[in-house]
Amino acid sequence: MDKLLNLADSALRTVFSHPRSGRPTPTPSVAQGALAPREKQLSGALMRVNHVGEVCAQALYTGQAAATRNGALREQLEHAAREETDHLAWTRQRLDELDSRPSLLNPLWYAGAFALGFVAGRISDRASLGFVVETERQVEAHLQGHLTRLPANDHASRAVVAQMKEDEARHADQAQEAGAMELPPPIKAAMKAAAKVMTTTAHYI
Repeated sequence: MDKLLNLADSALRTVFSHPRSGRPTPTPSVAQGALAPREKQLSGALMRVNHVGEVCAQALYTGQAAATRNGALREQLEHAAREETDHLAWTRQRLDELDSRPSLLNPLWYAGAFALGFVAGRISDRASLGFVVETERQVEAHLQGHLTRLPANDHASRAVVAQMKEDEARHADQAQEAGAMELPPPIKAAMKAAAKVMTTTAHYI
């Protein structure tokens, strides 16, 4: 019962609260430029997509940590989740600054990612770590794409995305070193297709 209550609390805090970051929000080396209305709208949409990604990351790691019987792996997953909480806080803060909002479908995204993480964790620890590697590699590529799409003078959003990209790459490397299995190509393709649906929808809703 305690475990279920903790899982419910984690879900509610991720989806509905304003999370607190354990690290300072990344700041650009140059002053934030003024954004035209269309630039502000684009930045808001892209940061909403990034915020959805962090909601899913929280759910994925929480599901994996709940499923594993390996105490060391659980600790690694929970540590990664804490860093993802920083990302969640940073993207939510940036959404507020851009007068934008989180995705209205965040409860759905959380539920799906949690289920995926829990199932992967039940299959095996190596499979679970394999999902971490593939997820983080895809997120890293996705964030690189956003760095090319964000308005050139939106230095604040760029600083956040750049730090997130660095953290995601490290999480993938750590999972690889911990013994992740290589996922079959059809699984990778399915993950990429699901991510495409999520990011396209979250851009607008």
